[in-house]
Amino acid sequence: MAKRKQKDLLSRFADAGEEAFQLLSAAPGADRVLGSALGVMHNMRDQLDALSKRVRGIEELEQRVAKLEKEVAKLSRGSSASRSTRKAATSARSSSSSKTASRRKKT
Repeated sequence: MAKRKQKDLLSRFADAGEEAFQLLSAAPGADRVLGSALGVMHNMRDQLDALSKRVRGIEELEQRVAKLEKEVAKLSRGSSASRSTRKAATSARSSSSSKTASRRKKT
């Protein structure tokens, strides 16, 4: 019974809406108002299409950035290993050169 009352209520709202549209369309100047409303709706649709294209472009850029970040991380891991090797070689050279300098002072 509640569903039947709800359907009746919904059908009453639908009928009232239809009547309102009929009255609005019969009013003087309604063709201009409805025409501008349709124009606004078309403009909104065009803007939404443009926005969705931009969003798709942003998603592609995010994927490219993620790929580049992975490559940078990979390269930085490789370069940090070579840096530590260079530091060890440099410190070994500096310690051997300081020993040589101390030997020269003694003689």
